[in-house]
Amino acid sequence: MNNANFEFREPKNEPVYSYAPGSPERKLLQEELKCQYNTTVEIPCIIGGKMVKTGNLGKVVMPTEHKHVLATYHKVGAEEVRMAIKAAMEAKKQWENTPWIERCSIMMKIAELLSKKYRYKISAATMLGQGKNPFQAEIDCPCEAIDFLRFNSYFASKIYSQQPMSDSTTINRMEYRPLEGFVYAISPFNFTAIACNLSISPVVMGNVTLWKPATTAILSNYYLMEIYKEAGLPDGVINFLPGSGSVISNEVFASPDFAGVHFTGSTGVFNNFWNTIGQNIAKYKTYPKIVGETGGKDFIFAHKSADPRELAVAILRGSFEYQGQKCSAASRTYMPKSLWTETLNHIREMMKTVKMGDVRNFSNFVNAVIDENSFDNIAGYINRAKTSKDAEIVLGGGYDKSIGYFVEPTIIEAKTPDYESMQEEIFGPVMTVYVYEDEKYAETLKLCDETSPYALTGSIFARCRYALNEAFDALRYSAGNFYINDKPTGAVVGNQPFGGARASGTNDKAGSSLNLYRWISTRAIKETLLPPTEYGYPFLGE
Repeated sequence: MNNANFEFREPKNEPVYSYAPGSPERKLLQEELKCQYNTTVEIPCIIGGKMVKTGNLGKVVMPTEHKHVLATYHKVGAEEVRMAIKAAMEAKKQWENTPWIERCSIMMKIAELLSKKYRYKISAATMLGQGKNPFQAEIDCPCEAIDFLRFNSYFASKIYSQQPMSDSTTINRMEYRPLEGFVYAISPFNFTAIACNLSISPVVMGNVTLWKPATTAILSNYYLMEIYKEAGLPDGVINFLPGSGSVISNEVFASPDFAGVHFTGSTGVFNNFWNTIGQNIAKYKTYPKIVGETGGKDFIFAHKSADPRELAVAILRGSFEYQGQKCSAASRTYMPKSLWTETLNHIREMMKTVKMGDVRNFSNFVNAVIDENSFDNIAGYINRAKTSKDAEIVLGGGYDKSIGYFVEPTIIEAKTPDYESMQEEIFGPVMTVYVYEDEKYAETLKLCDETSPYALTGSIFARCRYALNEAFDALRYSAGNFYINDKPTGAVVGNQPFGGARASGTNDKAGSSLNLYRWISTRAIKETLLPPTEYGYPFLGE
């Protein structure tokens, strides 16, 4: 009998490989890229640990070369979703009764497999299937996924150790139960690490999940499922369901055993989920936990005391890394008139050396956007800016989808603060800049706070501490992750817990213990050592 009181120590973040010329990791990744490029994978549904092939097939293509097929995948129908619910609920009892240290041991093994044995496989799949360069893939998965797994195990040990006080007459304790049902995880295309965390963080706390991966990230997500199994995750604890979101959601939200949703995606889809859950609330055994990280219209705000070169680098990196396809990507800037010309000149100078193309060419800083729908949406914003009297394109503006879905990094100067690309999420390599009069700093801070419905990330650049403090207060509710003299992207697990409010989600902070608390239902237990034998109290005396 293992009666040790074990606690995971706080981990360190996974080191990020450089992939510099001549490095061993560069050679190994290039070999894996070649292998995956020349292989077509058949991806089944995985239900109760079994591979299920429906025959209703979809294709996984490269964003940078959209005629090249990396994989085919089987789409689930309503019957397979019901099978998955049954499999999850059958797996639930044994999994929730598995000691938490055993559950976390599996998480730690998954992290080690990602760090060592499968590092290049998962990176290559993320690059080819999701259009990331080697650095963007490296900081995503393996590194961030590894951090989620290790830090969540650490956070879990802290949560389970939290117990109430007792006196000499009673023993009080807390039981951290999983939810009474299954969790529905819906992951986006843009981060393999987010897909990992959405599917597995409820599992750390003893829950079972139905996981719907994004169609445009199925290859890397399927490899995650294979790694989960190799690490010892029992069958049915996570069920992998590629296919139509509406087909899957219709079955999930109709089930009495639905207990929670873990979501990253669009605000509109999340709003629809919330409405459907509300309409079905009488069906459920328990009130579901609704956890979501949705859209963003993330800002860089510059004060006249800011350094123009620092601003230029923040705009270039924050807006154009991974083609702006990050929830946290900078997409609007408020720029004092005195700094605009110099800042733009710095950006133009740097952009002369920025290359765009296939992910297999490591000299390309910019690659393709994810698919044709995204390409067409971004091109629409660019086209409207070209003809609008309220906007001017001052950098880029080109696009081409003949081979891959390529959009040039583009900067729009908005003549009015409410121009559409200052307000609406584009999810592409498009930055819109509004230039304000230097003396209107406070007034423009108010504009920044009120222009967009989102509140995910944002940053302030200033050397003047009074200006920083003014922005800090004025933009208190404008961003769930706020950066001072830095781009508003790049949150690190355990360092900057991630999430926003308003139309950006429920702000449950992935990368911290706050997220794990959402996947437990606590039970307080009191044991009285000597129960009373008389009903009366002293106040009843004469």
